[in-house]
Amino acid sequence: MKKDNNDAETLLREELDAGILRVTMNDPRRRNALSLEMIRQLSDAIYNASLNQKINVIIIAASAPTFCAGHDLKEMTIARERADGGNAFYAKLFSNCSALMQLIIDNSKPVIAEVSGIATAAGCQLVASCDLAIASDQAAFATPGVNIGLFCSTPMVALSRNVANKHAMEMLLTGEMIDANKAKEIGLVNHVVNEVDLLERTMKLAALIASKSSVTVSRGKKTFYRQLDQPLKEAYKLCSEVMVNNMLENEAKEGIDAFINKRLPNWNIEDD
Repeated sequence: MKKDNNDAETLLREELDAGILRVTMNDPRRRNALSLEMIRQLSDAIYNASLNQKINVIIIAASAPTFCAGHDLKEMTIARERADGGNAFYAKLFSNCSALMQLIIDNSKPVIAEVSGIATAAGCQLVASCDLAIASDQAAFATPGVNIGLFCSTPMVALSRNVANKHAMEMLLTGEMIDANKAKEIGLVNHVVNEVDLLERTMKLAALIASKSSVTVSRGKKTFYRQLDQPLKEAYKLCSEVMVNNMLENEAKEGIDAFINKRLPNWNIEDD
């Protein structure tokens, strides 16, 4: 792997085409583990994408054969040798990882996980944190921390917000692997496709989303997560206000006019 200016391994590949940014974790030797450095590089990529007006959709993928095996247990074990037993390192690791997951949620661009191979522990957390997920029929998922005396508490946050409680608890308490079809059944992923079709299917979904108004999509994503934890009355109040503001902006004016006049909308417009 090449080195960056700080002599750290470059653990990601980034490709931008037609408004779609593919961020590929490329550390197969460590099974694309969420080491402290991988978390840093992913966080930088996700944050920088939020500032880039040329990007409409982000895809997080991984080099074969593993999507992400969670945290780097060897790195965590080495940290135990420090004077504090690793306390400061572990605090930084889990804090930074939690911040990465929140960056994905808070990002104005939709984020799609393209999952081939296994996604375990923090890797499963990464999939659950993305707005959408497409898995190959060879993918598998687990939160196996209970098997090594380290309950998957931070992965639990994302998992429990994406699947029903009993499904989440079964994964967390047993540590057992589930296949892609089961992951779809419980709502962890949106679609399961043949391995050979994974890239094409993910890019097709990303292109469909990228064809929409980026302003409208950004507003919608933000509102989706804001209303989730609100009581019903407050959620409707918030979303009604958002729709009023949306109707007054040029995206809605252009989109509705295009629909009525049976033409394609032009999203390259600016609000007055």
